[in-house]
Amino acid sequence: METYRSKCPINLVVEVVGDKWSFLILRDIMFRKRRHFNELLRQSEEGIASNILRDRLAMLEREGMLTKGRAPEDVHKQKITYSLTEKSIDLLPIMMTAIAWSLKYEPVDKEKYQRPLALLASGRPELRPFKKI
Repeated sequence: METYRSKCPINLVVEVVGDKWSFLILRDIMFRKRRHFNELLRQSEEGIASNILRDRLAMLEREGMLTKGRAPEDVHKQKITYSLTEKSIDLLPIMMTAIAWSLKYEPVDKEKYQRPLALLASGRPELRPFKKI
């Protein structure tokens, strides 16, 4: 984003990932290993619209949160793969804190969210960038 409302650290985070969808898109890529547009669209539990997904993916790429490329096995060169960057991976502690907060105060489906909960329970959540294509 070229201009921000302020240089407040909280505001800067909110402007990049504070909309309704960006944090959820990053969640799906991080924890659910969804790396393609159609996976993100069709498997969205929250029901994101295709135009919103397209806009948010473009914004996350502009902000340096995602990179996109084509998988070598994609013979027709039509399947775009989204990969996390170091900048987005550095949000993992914030996501884990949000999960811990939600576990404490909200009705989380613990069976459905075993992977992030296991990471949280381990005390050492680690996430590496997907290999760039």
